[in-house]
Amino acid sequence: MFEVTDKAAEKVDEFLKGRDEPRSIRILVTDGGWRGPYLVLALDGQKESDQVFTEKGATYIIDKGLWERAKPIQIDYVLNDMGGGYILKSDLLKPHIEACKSIQESC
Repeated sequence: MFEVTDKAAEKVDEFLKGRDEPRSIRILVTDGGWRGPYLVLALDGQKESDQVFTEKGATYIIDKGLWERAKPIQIDYVLNDMGGGYILKSDLLKPHIEACKSIQESC
């Protein structure tokens, strides 16, 4: 399952409006340091090794190997006291969340 919330889709549409190529949004994994890997978004072009999703008017791409490790993925956009940003939820993150619930615990 690949899901983009309405709020995230609205913000992606605003971001892409008037931009030249590339207009595909790549989902990448980063090392993440002490908290483990996490997913991020970047503009990029499509490759043969990509899984492609079109959701609410935008194209999202992710390496097929990463997709198999991370699925399902949900992209949301949230506002809080520090501003707004995208949140990517994935099964890739589950072991780290369960193993380390706060910065004060030993990870």
